[in-house]
Parts: sequence; structure tokens; C-alpha cells
Amino acid sequence: MINRKLTLSIFLFLITLTGLAQNKKFAIHTIAFYNLENFFDTVNDPKINDEDFIYTPQNYAKKIDNLARVISGIGTNESQKNGPVILGVAEIENRTVLEDLIKHPLLINLGYGIVHFDSPDQRGIDCAFLYQKKYFQPTSYQNYPLIISDEMTDKKSKDKEKDKVDDTDENVVDAATKRIYTRDQILMTGNFDGEEMSFIVNHWPSRRGGEAKSSPLREAAAALNKKIIDSLQTINPKAKVFTMGDLNDGPFNKSLKVVLGTKGDEKDVKPLGLYNPAEKMLKKGIGTLAHRDAWDFFDQIIFTETLLPKNNEYLTWTYWKAGVYNKPFMIQQTGQYKGYALRNSSIEPGYSDHFPSYIYLIKEVK
Repeated sequence: MINRKLTLSIFLFLITLTGLAQNKKFAIHTIAFYNLENFFDTVNDPKINDEDFIYTPQNYAKKIDNLARVISGIGTNESQKNGPVILGVAEIENRTVLEDLIKHPLLINLGYGIVHFDSPDQRGIDCAFLYQKKYFQPTSYQNYPLIISDEMTDKKSKDKEKDKVDDTDENVVDAATKRIYTRDQILMTGNFDGEEMSFIVNHWPSRRGGEAKSSPLREAAAALNKKIIDSLQTINPKAKVFTMGDLNDGPFNKSLKVVLGTKGDEKDVKPLGLYNPAEKMLKKGIGTLAHRDAWDFFDQIIFTETLLPKNNEYLTWTYWKAGVYNKPFMIQQTGQYKGYALRNSSIEPGYSDHFPSYIYLIKEVK
């Protein structure tokens, strides 16, 4: 036990939060989510529709350089020098691209492990987790398929135009079954630096065809999410649970506010309820992606009431604050999309069309 405390004091940056608790020291960890935007490899896979996204070896190396630069910097403000302990990711082709990514010189010393499942998505994109093995040890993980069909869409919707927030992400319909094969939701549970926590990573169905028409698909995704969270809370009402991902809905859409029942004010969150810090950020004009010259916040990290601070005490791992990582090098500086996230072009890989979001967890160190 003494050796463990000494090890933690070396690896964790101890911060004095004078505005929070006078003369107390805290350890800090970062939880993050990042849509890696079409992170494909250099090989044509005949089983998926990857033809438009195959990288040359040079562009593949550049894409990895770019992503590693971002990931290594997420959450390194507030005198915190370590990258995300848990990073949920979306839009990866396979496990191999993540194995190549975590070997990058900027990331290799973080010692990331991988939890990944191949999903049935027609474009071949999956969700996954990276986790720092010295701080998190998975005890279980499982994928949950999202069963949706074209018949669930709102055929009577009055969308004025088809929404193309992501013009590469279609809800492809199987001609025979009418099923829309999309991304699984992945649940990972384990020991987070001394405490059991669970994490769900998502990439909900897109808005292609119109926001209103496709909304029932994301509501179904939210219902599956709620079912997973409810099952964890049935086993342990005090469970600490995070759900994160590119939800293709903002924090005020029906899938979040009605189906999941998220709250944007800490005092409104009841036991077994969910808090969504993206609400306050979006109200301030902070988002993770821009569309038609307006910001939205698709890349959300939502968590259970058990992670909120109580009585200004931080004796276990507790939520402190949230943010969006959007450094100048990740932003388009010229042209029609000046100010947007610097995404891939037809001739050169960028970073992503989404900015990553993150939260800080803190814990008092005696």
C-alpha cells in the first residue's frame, strides 16, 4: 500500500485548488472522447465500403501524426501533464489503426490498451476505447448492437432540406431486411485507479435525410444506452457510469433530454440521474463541430449523479470541470470554412471535423 501511494505521487500531478479547497492537494485524471474522422488504413477491405477513404502510406503516417498530436495534448491544461486516462473514439476502421496510433512517439509512453469490437456498420467504422493500463484495468467489456430499421424513420417529417452535418455518414438500408446496420455501443467496466467505473462509447445514427426524419433512430440509440445504464444501476445504485460519443444530436435534442433524461444543472440531477456538462458549454457558444456557420455539441460525455461533488468533498474520484480541446493548429485558418475544425481534404489528411471533448476527475490526496 505504501509503495502504491509513492507510485501515485510520482505519476499523478498534485494540484492545489485554492478556489476549491484551501491548502488541499488533489490528483487529477482526464476522460475524453474524440471522433477520429475516417481513420482508415492503406488496404482495400472488400467486406466494407472503404474505397473512398484508403490512405496512401504517406498520408496514413500524417494522419497518425495529427491524431497523436491532439490526443497527447487533451486535458493537459490546469498544470495537468498526462493525456487522457480513458479515451473513447469513433470512426476507426479496425483495431490495427489503433495499434499503429498508440505506438506513435507522442503516445507510446502513455501505455494505452485497446478495447474494440468490429461493428456491422456498412462503411466499416467502429467505436473503441483507449485506456492507460497503469491507471485502468478492465474487468469486463461487451458490445451491444443497435437494432434499427428504415421503417422507424419519421416519413411525415417536414425537414426543409436534407441535413448533412457529416456528408460521408449515411444510414444505409439493407434492401432485403430494411435494417440499418450501424455502430454497436461498447460497455467497458474496470478498476479506475482504485474505484470501479463503467464507460459506454457511442456513435449514434447520422442526420442524413433530415434531422427530424432520422431523429427516431437516435432516440432508439438513446433507449439502448439507457437500458445499459439502468442495468448497471440495478446491480449497484451507486455505480459510477459514463456514456460518451458522437451522438449526432445536441444536448437539447429529444434523444438526450427526454429518452436519457439528462440535466444541465447539477442541482437538478436526482439519484440515478444523468448530468450533461455540454448544456452549459453550448449555451456559452462552445461546440465540438460547426455546421452552416453555427456551433453544435455532438461529442458529449454524460455521467451519473454519483460522480458529482457533494458537500464540497472530493474523497473519491469526482467530476471537477469539462472542456473542448480546440487548439489553433486544429482549426481551419482561411477560406469558406475558416474557424471550423481542420478536417481531411482530398489531398491531405487533417485532424478531424470534430473537436474532442473532455472532463477532469479529481480526488483529494491525503
